[in-house]
Amino acid sequence: MIDLLIQGDRVATMHGVGAWDIAIEGEKIAAVAAPGTIEPRNAVRTIDARGKIVVPGGIDPHIHCKFPQPLGTMSAPPAHVSRAALFGGTTTLLDFAVWAPGETLQETLEKRDVDCWRGQCCNDYAFHVLLTGKVPPEIVEQLPETIQAGFPSVKIFTTEVRPERSNWKVDYGDIWEILQVLARHGGITCVHAEDNDLVMHMYEKMFREGRIGFEHMAEVHSSLSEDLSFRRIIRLAENVERAALYMMHTSARTGIDAIAESRARGFPIYGETLHQYALFTADDYKRPNGQIYHTYPSLKTKADHKAMWQGMRRGTISSIATDGICTPLAIKTFGNQVDNTVGGNVGVEPRVAVMYTEVVVRRGWPLELFVDLVAANAARIFGLYPRKGVIAPGADADIVVLDPARGCRLSKDYLHESDYSPWEGYEVAAWPDTTVLRGQPVVEGGEFRGRLGQGRLIERRIGESVLDGPTRSAER
Repeated sequence: MIDLLIQGDRVATMHGVGAWDIAIEGEKIAAVAAPGTIEPRNAVRTIDARGKIVVPGGIDPHIHCKFPQPLGTMSAPPAHVSRAALFGGTTTLLDFAVWAPGETLQETLEKRDVDCWRGQCCNDYAFHVLLTGKVPPEIVEQLPETIQAGFPSVKIFTTEVRPERSNWKVDYGDIWEILQVLARHGGITCVHAEDNDLVMHMYEKMFREGRIGFEHMAEVHSSLSEDLSFRRIIRLAENVERAALYMMHTSARTGIDAIAESRARGFPIYGETLHQYALFTADDYKRPNGQIYHTYPSLKTKADHKAMWQGMRRGTISSIATDGICTPLAIKTFGNQVDNTVGGNVGVEPRVAVMYTEVVVRRGWPLELFVDLVAANAARIFGLYPRKGVIAPGADADIVVLDPARGCRLSKDYLHESDYSPWEGYEVAAWPDTTVLRGQPVVEGGEFRGRLGQGRLIERRIGESVLDGPTRSAER
């Protein structure tokens, strides 16, 4: 007797899209079989998903829970964000464990887990290590053990981002050392890449000229800054054998071009963008409460949009994340200048439905490409695959049933993240009817059936194909 049977006529599996029956035993997918192979009477429960779209649970590789915000506040905790994620069909989140001077990396990771995530979330999760400022040699020496413990991704900044910060940017000498250690031991470097000299110069220029409103953000966090910083960090990595890079929140054509050129030379470079970068422009800053569309670096132009979608189609952009920082509207709009606008966004919940609408419905691209962008590629790049991001025997039974009949016009009242949404009024072509986490339906028909504390920390190992790259899995 199997625990759960899902019958679908449009199921995205590792072997393509078709009619399949998915048999689930416990937390795992036991079989993916031809329709009718498994009798419903042999299942404790059957979900009829015919006429709907069945895909792996979404993976958001870039979010920030309980992250410091203005007025001494913090962004929403995992309990809140993970619940909203499940409503939207995302079953795994990757957050950041921020190293602090005086800590070992083991202490950093344990503190982040115990203080923030363990027993306090509704879906599965993993951590990137985030290194900032001057990185001591002893911390670099701890990276091999950290990778071995299941944490193979490390984030660094090449900029302070805003003028008041003084300890976020990692110097290129330290980056050089980090790249070498990660390359030798199977890790990947995640980069927030902007040219710090140019960014800080533009802050000074904006204030000198009296153009300090946040609507000028794209002049400070510019396409030129992305061009310079991407090419510098990529060139550094290309001189380290097997140094893999994951370029976070790519926002401009210049960054996309730099990634594509390095990939064409055979280097393991992977691009991430955000759904707001793909669909909003700097013109949206001029709308009422225009801060709600912003995250760092900045929104760009329609020409950058075109390059971004081409990059998704060609595999230059491997994954769609959110840089999710869930705050109330009052905090998000607290700053209104180029130097104090709050970053991050509330986009974890609508990400899967928005991307399905844009990729499959509006552009007519393959369902498999959509799955790569919202789940499978993040799983591959960060060492979750094939446990996550795929419908296949042996994988965790993380499954989402998208229902075209539940397509709707989004509103903050429909969503579960905050008292505002940048996606207000956006019409999705489908919405999750059922979200299954490790074999358990946790959202059904708009009702939450999960429980706090069911989420688990997932240890990871990055596959050789990703490190030898660039893997072509996203190029369809």
